[in-house]
Amino acid sequence: MGNFFGLGISLREPTSLEECDSTWNSDSETEEYVGDRASGQTTPTPERKDDTGEEETEQTDRTIEPIPKPKRSFYAAKDLFKYRHKYPKLKDMRYHNDLCNLRFYMNKIPFKPEGVYIEDILSRWKGDYEKLEQNHTYIQWLFPLREQGLNFYAKELTTLEIEEFMTTKEAVKRYLLAYKLMLDFFGIRLVDKNGNVARASNWCERFKHLNESQHNYLRITRILKSLGELGYEHFKPPLVKFLLQEALVEETIPNIKHSALEYFVYTIRARKERRRLLRFAQQHYTPAESFIWGPPKKIKTEERKVAVKPTDTPSVVLDNKVTLEEVGEHKNQIKSETRSNENRQSKSSGEGSDTSASSPELNGNKNCVDEAEITSDSECHNFKDGVGIPPPE
Repeated sequence: MGNFFGLGISLREPTSLEECDSTWNSDSETEEYVGDRASGQTTPTPERKDDTGEEETEQTDRTIEPIPKPKRSFYAAKDLFKYRHKYPKLKDMRYHNDLCNLRFYMNKIPFKPEGVYIEDILSRWKGDYEKLEQNHTYIQWLFPLREQGLNFYAKELTTLEIEEFMTTKEAVKRYLLAYKLMLDFFGIRLVDKNGNVARASNWCERFKHLNESQHNYLRITRILKSLGELGYEHFKPPLVKFLLQEALVEETIPNIKHSALEYFVYTIRARKERRRLLRFAQQHYTPAESFIWGPPKKIKTEERKVAVKPTDTPSVVLDNKVTLEEVGEHKNQIKSETRSNENRQSKSSGEGSDTSASSPELNGNKNCVDEAEITSDSECHNFKDGVGIPPPE
């Protein structure tokens, strides 16, 4: 088994989708999007229309099948888990090899099997969308990874080659030009050194093509992975955010939304960035109930807290374990003894004498009854002896 980041710590192979996705494991931020629920708004449900285009006002005999809810792919989640953790089980050969990816970008060798050099691709293939679309072997050379692609002539990156590549200005310069070449193919342009992107002048035509040619989504996933390997991790969030905006808000590339959420977002290594993008997507995703990429169960937890309310008459226990029922029994005992004393005094004093008014013992009992009758639940702790039990008579 390989080690984790070279520290000698083994990373167990994930066996479930939950183990592959740690996006929400350390969500310490306070804001929570649940579609538009965060602002108290709800996403309007589009009104159904019949075949004539008019709004359907009556229930028809036709059975409308529910839209199937999308499902997460364990294969995709596991693949991106390994990528984000730098392929922990991969036995990387750090010793010097032929460095074919670096030499290709130094314009010293052509890519195989076509035999075309990087300078020819950058100068002659730009704008040739037919060639870029039909050829399927150049992409593995333009955006190398540490995993094998469909072109078996292309070699995987090694950690040594990555280090050499990132310190070679000529290779880095051509790599950025290759990135711009592919962005232009998709109808996008690079705006600045921070990786921000915008629509290119040809966006309308290219977005239409991108929406219909879904194999290009695999290319975008590869490009995002390669950016992270060669020092441009910060380029990934702006591109993914742009694609989500176009797919979910502008609806210019609606077919890309599932790949963007299932693959593109999860190429980003920073959990905070993934959460930010997923919250944005959830805010605009329709139908809202089909959004399956988180936040996971936070809202349900809040609902459970609201549902479990204390009863109207809770069982109150005093500090010394004396319950209100026992206090009530003591009060009844005092009343009973008071009545007995009144009867005895009446018999001994004869007619009409009010002995209860002159009896200190009875007055003390009477006061105790009054106090017991007016004592609230919160005051049951505060009897004279300080332990929560009424003083003895």
